[in-house]
This record gives sequence, structure tokens and C-alpha cells, in this order.
Amino acid sequence: MPPIQDHPLRYQLANELHARPFPSLTAPCRAVYLAIKQPMNAATRDRDEDLAHLIALLDRHGTQHPQPGATHFSTRIGRHTLKWEQHTEFVTYTVFLSGLGKRPFDPADFEVFPEDWLEAAPGVRVTSAMIRVEQRPPDDKIAEALEDWLVAESVAVARVLDDDAIVAGDFRIDPAGHQRFAVFTSEGVGDRRIGRIVQRLCEIETYKTMSMLGFVRVRQIGPRMGEIDEELTRLMEAMTRKSAPEEETLAALLSVSAELESLSAQSSFRLGATFAYEALVNKRIEVLRETRFEGRQTFAEFMTRRYQPAMRTVKSTEGRLGAMADRAMRAGDLLRTRVEVQRSAQNQQLLESMDKRAEAQLHLQKTVEGLSVVAISYYAVSLVSYLLYPAAEPLGLSKGMMTALTVVPVVLLVWLMIRRIRLSMETHGPDL
Repeated sequence: MPPIQDHPLRYQLANELHARPFPSLTAPCRAVYLAIKQPMNAATRDRDEDLAHLIALLDRHGTQHPQPGATHFSTRIGRHTLKWEQHTEFVTYTVFLSGLGKRPFDPADFEVFPEDWLEAAPGVRVTSAMIRVEQRPPDDKIAEALEDWLVAESVAVARVLDDDAIVAGDFRIDPAGHQRFAVFTSEGVGDRRIGRIVQRLCEIETYKTMSMLGFVRVRQIGPRMGEIDEELTRLMEAMTRKSAPEEETLAALLSVSAELESLSAQSSFRLGATFAYEALVNKRIEVLRETRFEGRQTFAEFMTRRYQPAMRTVKSTEGRLGAMADRAMRAGDLLRTRVEVQRSAQNQQLLESMDKRAEAQLHLQKTVEGLSVVAISYYAVSLVSYLLYPAAEPLGLSKGMMTALTVVPVVLLVWLMIRRIRLSMETHGPDL
């Protein structure tokens, strides 16, 4: 018996779950992170440009290339390890360096990305970060280091993964243009677990930044939405008070509704992506299983105070935009119904006027029909009289008497003939 046939996508779907493995890191070490996005239409970009840019970096180190169409790739570049990932709207580069370097968060570490290579990037920097991973010292030493490395008022720090590590960051851009994150790992924490922590920090920063693009978008359309809201209110008042021609008000309402639909269509992808990125940020923080470190705010608390208000603004704007579009549509439907009712009344009046004209025309037709009988009979009597004149003398009748005798039969015949024609036209239509 032959083996059962596999679905064509079976292996592809199974491998997708393992497509982006976590790095394996040994403390102490450092990580340099970069996310690049095209400014416009990033989701529909030419992804071959992303691969070409990666290959240009690999060629500088004589390193093997990824497979065509690859969406992730890891390899050694010199003494360091590179991890590259391609996402829907952006690509990320993470370089892992062993040891701690000469000084904490040294901008020279970012020189693993050559300047001319950065200038040729198919996009712009969304975010970049420097991550320092070291063995966990006493808590007071950690507090001193964070005071020196990070901005005190913005520091978020927490014990994570059942107190196996402490992570910290201030989500600020330092003078060198990078975010800073510190990871302090307890003795015995596995290399893959350290890699997962670093990967989560990179994801939190990237998804947080990407979701904030939605906040920027709603701030851009906010003033115009306010103007449209005022215009919509004015039009609805005009519709209620009947202070303007209804056809004119309807045309303005349709214009407002079209603009709202256009704004919604232009913003739908960005707002939808914002909510997806927000969910990822919250999930990545949740899996860290944070507990408080010396009374400092955790990552979750930082996001609640600084990040979630922006996300609520995005959600509020999306709801407001949808409500305005619905309101404009309902007002347009109501006004269109009113206009149609008025037109129906006008049409009814027109039909009544047409009925009156048709009735008058019928009376006129009957009058003309009577006159036609007289006129036709006059000429018919003359013709019949000329035909009967030769028989008048033998019958002993005068020509006048003969003419008088033919009038009644001729008129009757003419009337019957015209009546038959009229009845035939009323029954079968004018074609007959």
C-alpha cells in the first residue's frame, strides 16, 4: 500500500513555527540592534532590496549568502554573530559581540555596520539599540550602574523569569542615537534563556516604535477630523431647520461622507497594524513575568503611564472616525429619503395635472369628433345627392327632397364609422 500523500504545504507550515530561533548568548556580551523601514508603503516594498542590502554586508566579510526568498538568516561576520530578520514592514539586524567592551554602551560598537552601507540602506532607521549583558552583581551595584547609564526619571527595571535576571531600560535615545538596555543574569542561567531575554527586549522596543506610528497618524488627521465634525454638525442643523435647499445639503453631506471614507481607507492599515503591534508589546512584556526591583517601575508600569495613553488615543480616534462616517451616512440616507418623498409628491401632482389635461383633451376630442361627423356628412350628402339626382325625376321627387332624404342615413353611417374607429383605437392602441 503506498504511503499517504502529504499536503503540499505541510513541511512549510511546520517549519514556519521554527523559522526564527532565539539566539544563544553567553554572559558577558553585547548586542547591537538596528531596524530599517521604508518611509512609505513599506508593506508592499520590493523585498529583494532587503536581501541585496544584507548580501552587501555579508560580502564585506566573505560570508555565505542566504537562500533566495529567505526571511531570516544567521551567520558569523568576522568575530561576531549576525542575525537578520525580514518582517511585514521592516527588517532587523542584530549583531552579538562577546565581552563587555572598553566602556558601557560604547558608540564604537555600532561600527559593525559600516557608514557607507548604512547610507545605502533601502529605508530609514526605525530604531536602534545597544544591549549590555553581564553577570548579576549585588542589587546596590545594579542601582548605581543604572543611575550612571540611564535617565533616572524614565528608568524601567524589573526582575524577570522568576528572578533569574534583571532587565532595565529608559526608552530614551542617547547622544549617539541609540536606545540602551541592560541585562543582569544570575549564575547558571542558560545561554538560550539569555538569548530569549535579549530578543524580547529588541521586540518590545521595535513593536513599541512601530505602534507609535499610528499615534503620529491620528495626530496628523485629528485637525481635519475636527473640521469635518463641525461641517457635519452644521449640515445636520441645516437639514433640521431646512435653512438651505435640500439638494445642496445632500450634495455637501455626500462630499463629507466621501472624505471620511477616504480618511478611513488611508488610515485603516496603519491603525490595524498599530493594534497588532500593541498586542505584541503587551505580550512580550507579559512573558517576562516581571516583579518589582527596589521599588522601581516595571516595564509594564512604564507602558501603562507613557505608552498606553497614546494607544488609547489611537483607538479613540479610530472609533470617532467610524462614528463620524456612520453619522454622515445616516444623515445622508435620511435627507435622501426626504428628497425622494418630496419628488414623489411632485410626481403625484404632475400625474394629477396630466390626468386633468388628458380629460380636457378627451372632451376636446369628442367635440372635434362631433364636428368631424358634420363636416364629413356634409361632403358625403353632396356626393350621394349627385348619385341619386338621376332617379329623382322618375320617382317624382325634387332634387331638394332627394337631398333631404339622404341626410339622415348618411349622417348615421358617418357617425357609426367614426365611433367604430375610436373604439378600435381605445381597445387595441394607436397602431391599429
